[in-house]
Amino acid sequence: MKFAPPETEEVSINLTPLIDIVFLLLIFFMVSTTFQRETELEISLPEASANVSSQPVVSAVILEIDSNGTYRVGTQSRERSSEFFAVSPARLLETLKGVSGKRETTTLIIKADANTSHQTVISALNAAQKAGFKRIKFATEMTSS
Repeated sequence: MKFAPPETEEVSINLTPLIDIVFLLLIFFMVSTTFQRETELEISLPEASANVSSQPVVSAVILEIDSNGTYRVGTQSRERSSEFFAVSPARLLETLKGVSGKRETTTLIIKADANTSHQTVISALNAAQKAGFKRIKFATEMTSS
């Protein structure tokens, strides 16, 4: 008996699904990628000058209050401390305004005696607030028991 040779199918690879998958991956990576945009800040830096100010910059104003309610004001700069001078309660506001130098970075340090009345310290705080002080510190002394 004579059989017909089996028909052989032509072997080929169908590339259509492969191309579809590659395009889907390409679209996925394009959509999920974030692009970072660089921004610039324009900064003007200070320049050094040869002019040195003759007046020292006041870094702190020290207000001492003794047990009698007497105010004494002095300034402290990076270079040195100044001498203290007595101020009447009526003139405390004007003195603090003059000593601060109109700078918001000037610190007021209050050194009050342990026997100073509470009202005297509160009056000093009110005068400091009206003089424009934003930074106020209280100096304390540690005592051993």
